[in-house]
Amino acid sequence: MPCAQHAVAGDACCLRMFFPHLAELLVEEVTDHGDYVLVAAHTSGEPAPCRACGTISSRVHGRYRRLLHDLPAAGRPVLIALTIRRLTCKNPACPVRTFAEPVPGLTRRYARRTQLLRRLLELMALALAGRAASRLLERLGVRVGRDTLIALVRALPDPEIGQVTVLGVDDFAKKRGHSYATVLINMDTHQPIDVLDDRTADALEQWLRDHPGVQVICRDRAGAYAAGAKTGAPEATQIADRFHLWQNLCDAVEKTVIACRADLREPAPDDPTNEEPGHQQPGNTLPPEPRPEQPSEEERRLIVRTRERYAAVQDLVAKDWTISAIARKLRLSRPTVRRFARAEAVEDLLTKATGRSDLLTPYLPYLIQRFNDGCTDAARLTREIQAQGYRGSPQTVRKYLHPFRSATAAAHTTSSAPTVREVTRWITSHPDRLTTDDQTRRADLRARSPRLDATAGHVTAFATMMTTLTGTKESLHAWMAAVDADDLPALHSFTHGIRRDLDAVVNGLTLPYSSGAVEGNVTRVKNLKRSRYGRANLDLLRKIILCAH
Repeated sequence: MPCAQHAVAGDACCLRMFFPHLAELLVEEVTDHGDYVLVAAHTSGEPAPCRACGTISSRVHGRYRRLLHDLPAAGRPVLIALTIRRLTCKNPACPVRTFAEPVPGLTRRYARRTQLLRRLLELMALALAGRAASRLLERLGVRVGRDTLIALVRALPDPEIGQVTVLGVDDFAKKRGHSYATVLINMDTHQPIDVLDDRTADALEQWLRDHPGVQVICRDRAGAYAAGAKTGAPEATQIADRFHLWQNLCDAVEKTVIACRADLREPAPDDPTNEEPGHQQPGNTLPPEPRPEQPSEEERRLIVRTRERYAAVQDLVAKDWTISAIARKLRLSRPTVRRFARAEAVEDLLTKATGRSDLLTPYLPYLIQRFNDGCTDAARLTREIQAQGYRGSPQTVRKYLHPFRSATAAAHTTSSAPTVREVTRWITSHPDRLTTDDQTRRADLRARSPRLDATAGHVTAFATMMTTLTGTKESLHAWMAAVDADDLPALHSFTHGIRRDLDAVVNGLTLPYSSGAVEGNVTRVKNLKRSRYGRANLDLLRKIILCAH
């Protein structure tokens, strides 16, 4: 860069062009020391105000040289040797006798770096954390340790909170499954304003008392935040987030689909089980594929073991045993104990335990076609569907093909049953976003399953209230009454939860506020934690959340 070369050569005018923040200084000399560039300069000699009383003084008490690290030039460090005047305060009542003249925009008291370099280090530390920022800065010509960068972040002042009228509240994990914190968002600016070292009602209540004036609180459906908001800001309007409402409804729909799994498979027109006893099928037709409601001996043993473990884990959880203690007692891994402890019912675990054949469902037409073509080797067929994305075991393929081996006629290609996830998506998605095939299969499924048909109708009615913000208390009560009239236990649990938080749910279905900005900031917090490998203490993480925009 030509300007840098002239500066190193001693052209002070060009140096000020290359470093505009040094324009107020009088450059004496620029020396190239190979590893760094030394700029000797002094102030212009103008009168300066006293730092204590503000009295203007030009009386010089003495001078001293101050070394400042500045922004690098052409990849090399720059060191400023600045001659500073020490002035005498003319105010006899001032407690300060002498003071060093300030250089606005360049120096701070006791600082060894210019303000521009300090801000660069702060931004690098906020974006990359200590170790990565230190390595990058060294490539740019700034030598600084990671501990220094972390100390600069911790020294940053908290942003001013100001008056908050619409507050967003949500939690995030400091250590997943062990400890959590709360992030508070100003919904007018979508910026985080504070981080609490807890997610209890008392923590939120105390913050609301310390910051009065909050009129609207957007939160999820956690009971702790509801209680804290009610006691800390009783006049504020609480908004239950529509995203969490819809997520809870989708979970209820999935449980309903699981309970109706027998209705998912389309009945085969030539299924031998549909014929009268003793009726002779034409030809030598292969037996149909095993029905999912008739588990094998291995699956029956797995079901019994799952029920026993669930009962044992829930019994110890009720006695306030920790996850680690339960794992040692039952000789299970902690993730397994945690999964059993968090399950609301044993049916949720049985679905995962016995639903392994769902992995094979998308590949059934291909398997039947290849079997009819003469390829009966289960290992070879497994490798072929694994190349297409199959993630199950070869035993599942072998078990499925076993009934076909005792017949000589070709296997009939039947339409595969949709998975639980597919049916849940059909019911909870907007019809315009489904393909023509999905809409057709959805209509067929509703025609042969009254319970799923009723579920789809209730979901459509709730979605209409949510998207049009017409979920008044009267219409919501009517919707819950219609749900309770049907035999849908999972949706009944959903309506019970709504009744416990009715006012906030009604506000969420009628007012335009939402927690979208809160969820976005929680995602941002997760990315910040991931970029720092989760090794930041809460005080440092809090500074990064509040200052890294």
